[in-house]
Amino acid sequence: MQQQTPPEQFDFAAVVADLNNLLRLKTTVIGIKMFPRVEDMEAIPKIRRPQAIHTTDQIVSMASRLGWTVGITGDDLVGAQCRAVIGLAPQDEKWLAGENYVGVWHGTAEDARKRQEALDVVPYGQYQAMAVSPLTSGRLNPPDICLVYATPGQMIILINGLQYVGYKKFEWGVVGETACADSWGRALKTGEPSLSLPCFAERRYGGVPDEEMLMALPPAYLVKAIAGMKQLAKNGLRYPIAPYGIQADVRAGMGVSYAKK
Repeated sequence: MQQQTPPEQFDFAAVVADLNNLLRLKTTVIGIKMFPRVEDMEAIPKIRRPQAIHTTDQIVSMASRLGWTVGITGDDLVGAQCRAVIGLAPQDEKWLAGENYVGVWHGTAEDARKRQEALDVVPYGQYQAMAVSPLTSGRLNPPDICLVYATPGQMIILINGLQYVGYKKFEWGVVGETACADSWGRALKTGEPSLSLPCFAERRYGGVPDEEMLMALPPAYLVKAIAGMKQLAKNGLRYPIAPYGIQADVRAGMGVSYAKK
């Protein structure tokens, strides 16, 4: 029998301390973990189970805004859209048709279907449950992905950190409504960092403020980003980004970063 490699462990207290020091985040950094069995989700220490029906946006925000550890099954979510993005309901013909969105988010049935087909989702049949929790709790160590809510200024520094070593161009799409497919749906599906503009539902039901974007990424990428941001900070490229002045002679400021290179 082939021996399985144990999951990588992380010091999430240190990870979050570094993130908050580098980016001055105001929203709790959290993790998401998917479970093949409901019993494994329910075994998490101090897990809360919903007493009402919610959107996935609300469940995520119970962790990021309230600091709770929450576990759900598909029965706790309001409908097939929320369930299907995280693989707790089939992405079948009825779901792909998106009939509920015709005349609401899209002008035609064809447009609604195109949007449904564009969503990045977790394949159905792998999982029965999901849990969310602040990273500092250590209860999901390791989570499948981490969620970082940040302003555009904070987010570009995080992206710069990811690109400091092993550069790659990130190309992310915008599906519009159901933008959770751009963040946790895509990150869970691909294992890659995934940026999104939180949609109407995330802001209305999940309480995401106007100024925040969302990055979903596996823990190893978060550690990589922190290492990159620390080096950028040593180079004088750090958050907050101090405005230089739109009419000032730029040579003095540029010289600080590039003159000795």
